[in-house]
Amino acid sequence: MLSRRLHKYIGVCLLLPVFAWAATGVFFLFRPAFEDAYAGLAVKTYPVSSPLDLPSGEQWFEFRYLETILGKHLLVRTASGWEHRDGQTGNEFKLPSTARLTTLVADAIAENPARYGEIDDVQGSTFHTSTGVSITVIWPSLSLNQAGNDTRWINQIYDIHYLRWTGVDWLDEIVGAFGLLLLILMSITGATLLLGPRK
Repeated sequence: MLSRRLHKYIGVCLLLPVFAWAATGVFFLFRPAFEDAYAGLAVKTYPVSSPLDLPSGEQWFEFRYLETILGKHLLVRTASGWEHRDGQTGNEFKLPSTARLTTLVADAIAENPARYGEIDDVQGSTFHTSTGVSITVIWPSLSLNQAGNDTRWINQIYDIHYLRWTGVDWLDEIVGAFGLLLLILMSITGATLLLGPRK
């Protein structure tokens, strides 16, 4: 019985992927630690102390005018993306020094010390905290991205679930496609055994 033998071999090959799908599927059902792992982190803003004098002749899709511990910021979105301007002069607001950028991040994480702790190390625009969280400053849009140890291991669980096991994109695509192909073949052979003539 070719179908029975093929079905058995495919089942053996799928033992590991099916177990991985099932175990990670249970994790995604309950989603522990998701709230903190993917929580948004925003810069701390203060009431704007003076109105914005809008320049004429500008072509913007949208703009945001806000004030932080570093001063006034004018964020404008144009056809080429976000631009970060000084809210007082309208000129480009260049990336501040590490010391000033640290002040901005420290002001943001002070709202949740249990999650972020204190800044331990700085590498360019990425800040590492005492609780293992990495915070990256996206200066053109004045936004912050945070990722802790929980974020990283949840991302690893996603990789296991979607058969991204090697870390090489093109190879992971082959592994994923092969796994799905085996699953389809197993379904076909199983249906054949169920509906086919019995001997």
